[in-house]
Amino acid sequence: MTDAPDGRPRPADQWRHRGVRGLTIARDAGVRGWRWWARSWDRLVAALQDEAPVGSAAAPSPSGPLVEQRDAPRLIAVPARGYVYSFYIRATFAWSSPASLRSEVLSWYVQYFQANAIQRLTRLAADAARDLPPHRAGDLEVALQRALAEDPLWHYQRGDITLTCRPDAAVRLDERIMPALQPHVDRLVKLEYQFDEQIRKARYAEELSRQWATILDDHADDHDLADARDHMLAAQREAARWIAELLHRHANPSPEPAHTPRVPPQQTHPTPVPPTPE
Repeated sequence: MTDAPDGRPRPADQWRHRGVRGLTIARDAGVRGWRWWARSWDRLVAALQDEAPVGSAAAPSPSGPLVEQRDAPRLIAVPARGYVYSFYIRATFAWSSPASLRSEVLSWYVQYFQANAIQRLTRLAADAARDLPPHRAGDLEVALQRALAEDPLWHYQRGDITLTCRPDAAVRLDERIMPALQPHVDRLVKLEYQFDEQIRKARYAEELSRQWATILDDHADDHDLADARDHMLAAQREAARWIAELLHRHANPSPEPAHTPRVPPQQTHPTPVPPTPE
């Protein structure tokens, strides 16, 4: 291969170089295109098999089945006793499947079964609320939680797919009944505070009496001090009995006759001894 007299390659050599360079570019482009097509084909096959695409940029899949939590779109209303007021229930459902499902597939099945779960929870709440007065929302929540604990997992099936639902519920009062209940609740709060205050005072008096009894016991040889100690110990035992009875009545309230007063025991003082003439 020789160059022209002016140093430039001959025309035949130019065409040959251009042809080789074109074939090299075409070959490289074909290899890159084939690699891109192979990666796209692998992703397509993995998507059709409900598996995450395999690759260096793919995120690691979480261990265990997917769990999707859904709230009921609105509060569930069930009538209380008398069918004038209602209880309102805020329901939450945790859905999962033992099968390996993609999140969008699980969401579709959750949307399909959500109405059935809401209806089942509504029936349970209505059965528990039918005999409860409208201000006993706490009792309804306890009864509903007990019923859910007896059957904590609900199962739903469509074809070969099985979904598991774990329901949870919280009960709210009817807003129309709150103004009528608020004065009584405020009075109960005040009474509870007064009761706790009286208990603290009684326990402090009991502790002080015990300390005085210990001091008097150190001077047991003195007859007058011994009598005072006996009287104080008797008053202390009476006060302890009264505190125990008060706590028992508070824990187990029961109607009492109107003429039975709740009077704390009065501390008895020793009879003063006249001084001995000298």
